[in-house]
Amino acid sequence: MTTQLLDGNLLAIEIRNEISNIIEEKIVNKNKRIPHLGIILTGNNSSSITYVNNKIKECKKIGIKYSLVHLPINSLEEELLVEINKMNQNPCIDGFIVQLPLEKHINQDKIILSINPKKDVDGFHPENFGKMTFGIETFFPATALGILTILDKYKIQISGKYTVIIGRSRIVGRPISILMSRKNNLGNSTVTLTHSKTKNIEYYTKQADIIIVAVGIPKFLKGKMIKKGAVIIDVGIHNHDKKILGDVDFYSVYGKASYLTPVPGGIGPMTRVMLLKNTLFAALNNRIDK
Repeated sequence: MTTQLLDGNLLAIEIRNEISNIIEEKIVNKNKRIPHLGIILTGNNSSSITYVNNKIKECKKIGIKYSLVHLPINSLEEELLVEINKMNQNPCIDGFIVQLPLEKHINQDKIILSINPKKDVDGFHPENFGKMTFGIETFFPATALGILTILDKYKIQISGKYTVIIGRSRIVGRPISILMSRKNNLGNSTVTLTHSKTKNIEYYTKQADIIIVAVGIPKFLKGKMIKKGAVIIDVGIHNHDKKILGDVDFYSVYGKASYLTPVPGGIGPMTRVMLLKNTLFAALNNRIDK
């Protein structure tokens, strides 16, 4: 079987142009303030620094302003909360993110709850998560939105299909399980949510039409675990022996799957551009000069 790669880089260019055109038409041409993304980064985690730098590059490509606050690794939780409050109160910042993960001495749930839901462009606040669950327009977590978008743009049928998700994080697994099963044109899939502790996981994956892997284990999904023609979405990314690997064993799956996202170049660029799409959504809907 010929496996078609789902090119996130190419699709991100298309969506980036769409966002830039909307900014030009609805903001620049009406002499309104350019959308502004705030970013708060703590510590020196190399992966987090890379992610933030890529998000800044994305802002520059699209024409969105950004502000970065980088706190030292030993910063107190209270210091982080002060910076969050500043962004909550700043009318010139349309939306902002706190880059995860945080240091162990900081309560991640408390931090997420402290973000103004109207500026929560990561879509992690319980208010936004709840709205998503009820089908109310809100910020969707960027990776989940990127997965939906890539399936839609490549015209991959979701409705009536059996989807297996491997991974239950609040960032990817849980939100995409909700979105794939909702009563919607981009939904109506029967979903099973599995994880690394699921017994006999192959029982589920071998039946799946679509498999979304976000388990955080390199090369977890093998070719022998899928049926011929399955659609495979690989969300994982790992630096291993100077190579970048996903959660899917690419070469054992390639040739058996009908569609497959590469790593890198699949879901990563889609996640970044969806964050900017959420920022544009915030700029168009929440600011007083709309």
